[in-house]
Amino acid sequence: MKFIPSILPVYLVLVFALFFVTGVAGQAPGQAGPGQTAIGNQGTRKADNGKSASVSKPVAGQVNSTVARRETESEEESAILPYYNNYLREYHLGPEDVISVEVFGQPNYSRSNITVPPTSKITYPLIPGGVFVGGKTVDQVAEAIKKELDEYIIDPQVSVTLDKVGSARYSVLGMVGSPGVKVMSRRYNLVEAISEAGGISKEGDKKRVLLVRPNPQGGFSQMVLDIEKVMSGKAEVPYLVPGDQIIIPEKKWSLSKIMNAVGKASMVRVLFGGPF
Repeated sequence: MKFIPSILPVYLVLVFALFFVTGVAGQAPGQAGPGQTAIGNQGTRKADNGKSASVSKPVAGQVNSTVARRETESEEESAILPYYNNYLREYHLGPEDVISVEVFGQPNYSRSNITVPPTSKITYPLIPGGVFVGGKTVDQVAEAIKKELDEYIIDPQVSVTLDKVGSARYSVLGMVGSPGVKVMSRRYNLVEAISEAGGISKEGDKKRVLLVRPNPQGGFSQMVLDIEKVMSGKAEVPYLVPGDQIIIPEKKWSLSKIMNAVGKASMVRVLFGGPF
């Protein structure tokens, strides 16, 4: 039988091909072969030993709860943030304040970076004699301009924003009797500022009074003071400079979270011109 050697290579090739096809077809859907990562409904990944390992997908409820935790304000934020924003909402304009006026759909009558002069009267298109803004909130100024423009423009939509507060300010926030942003009408030291804010409440941490101060380099410094040592003469009493922020924490508060809260305040730069 001399024909057998001649057909033997063909026979071996057919056997090898049949074996390969059978092996591939035998794999279950979504199952990876050697050196592969399978993609299926459950999803798999390559484990450290080279075999495929299942990957659990995040549960919708877990994702939602994580987002909710991130969006929930900390105690530090809820005690500090409202005072910055409320101050601007109720702020009455005066000299050196900077405002912008926008008339929706009317760019020719919109103005930006208007510095309020010492007379507190700003010039404005179509309004003879200008608009007196002294002692008014931005909403009151918007209403006054709207009333004047109504003669020339059909139902004008006017908004006024405060871009920069011109007066010197400091803040005393946290665990004091009357927290808030204050106008620096005279020279204050730390003890006087806290006293005028109603003093430290019983929940306040007198050993960790935080003083945040902007510096000329565009950054800021933070100083932690023991108010009891300051009042007893064992530590120097610092005087305030415009932009200083005194924060009295509750004993359980984190100072790093306080600094994060200050950084999140949308009005800090407008109020203090600081680097936050």
